[in-house]
Amino acid sequence: MRSAIRKMQDVSGKRARKHLVVQFDPNRKARNFYVRAARLALAAGFLSFLPEAFAMNGLGHPEIKPKWAIDDSRWITLGAGFRGSGVWVENPSADNFKTLFSIDNARVFLNGQIHKYIKFESYTDCTFCNNTDPGDNPKMSYTVLAAIGKVEFNRYINVWGGRMQIPTERGELAGPFHQATHDPFKTPSFPQGFSTKFGSGGAGRYGHDEGVTFWGNLEPGFVRGTLGYAGGIYRGLQSSTPMRMGPNQENSVSFAGRLTYNFLNPEINPGFYTRSTYFGKAGDILAAAVGTSYQKDGAGSFAHPSDFLGLVGDILLEKVLPRNTGVVTVNGEYKKFYANYSPLAFANPDCFCIFDGQSWTVTGLYLIPAHIGIGQLQPYGRFTSIQPDHSSKREEVEAGVNYIINGFNARISAYYQHGDLRTKGTNYAPDVVGDKVDVFKLSFQLQM
Repeated sequence: MRSAIRKMQDVSGKRARKHLVVQFDPNRKARNFYVRAARLALAAGFLSFLPEAFAMNGLGHPEIKPKWAIDDSRWITLGAGFRGSGVWVENPSADNFKTLFSIDNARVFLNGQIHKYIKFESYTDCTFCNNTDPGDNPKMSYTVLAAIGKVEFNRYINVWGGRMQIPTERGELAGPFHQATHDPFKTPSFPQGFSTKFGSGGAGRYGHDEGVTFWGNLEPGFVRGTLGYAGGIYRGLQSSTPMRMGPNQENSVSFAGRLTYNFLNPEINPGFYTRSTYFGKAGDILAAAVGTSYQKDGAGSFAHPSDFLGLVGDILLEKVLPRNTGVVTVNGEYKKFYANYSPLAFANPDCFCIFDGQSWTVTGLYLIPAHIGIGQLQPYGRFTSIQPDHSSKREEVEAGVNYIINGFNARISAYYQHGDLRTKGTNYAPDVVGDKVDVFKLSFQLQM
């Protein structure tokens, strides 16, 4: 059968070449001109197709449909995304504002399918994107943030392996490109987000770690809605055993999982990825979820180790108002982390001093139906409270407006923040202090 197909293709190719010779002037110079013109036309047609071809879903991952198709079961997609901000930060000591520009993310996405049930995904990002001066440490670099092999049987059971996002909270699983606000990551991160590197001394980067995830979804039947699950085993915090550095000297692995129940319309995303808004395009959404992560000796230092247990509950409510009067979106999240290492661990250079305590955040948005120019306005407000067990409390109020041009593909955001999240940061030592400051930001994101 295959040999017959190849013969048919060879004959078809010969006929096509013969047809070209008859149609065009055989003069070599003219023929080269037509070939170049044809290539240019194909490129122009391909570029005009890009907005549809690279319609993003989940974390900036293309919709599952062929782009560069090799045959009916093999294809590849390519995408890219960029996020940046202008930042004006209050300087209380000088009574003025400091002006900064931040490259927030610069990613390249690659997805593909090599068999009906076998797929792959990879994307890169710049890390420490703004550290470009000679004296900066660490330096800006590009990282392979995800490299995933996927075996996807059906909606009920699927397996992903490699370097990927860990299924715990909605905020991380929506990634930076599919958030309701530009500056989304406010509450303390799980270990794979708190860490800044993979391998020894780290627990991952930007919410990613290496391991295997099982995921799927189904309708339980006893109540309306869809139940989604995702969970697996991951490397977690890796300590340097020969050097006796870090708390995890027995190479314990990390376990993580998440359950989501959609009571109204289901969320349609690739895999177990999420979004924090659908701009009303998915209808009414009410999704409640719980997530957890555990690792023995996953926090503290070699001298003062501790197990780590993280719990999270989050909710997404999105309501399409009647008579085309807009879309209301509410995101809420509560976290409780148990990392009971001694405060003395903060003095140890090998301390993985992750957050220990509780935190919560809530965001409300309203998408105005009327178009202004090429987009829609979406005003919003947000409040975040972080309450460490052994450090000072920190809070922030945020208010702003998004200008939605093309969903997550093109958006401009202007917003104001007031609080001490910026000055205290992720340092949860007992003696941390910081002023409450005003911050103004003008941000944008583009992806395709």
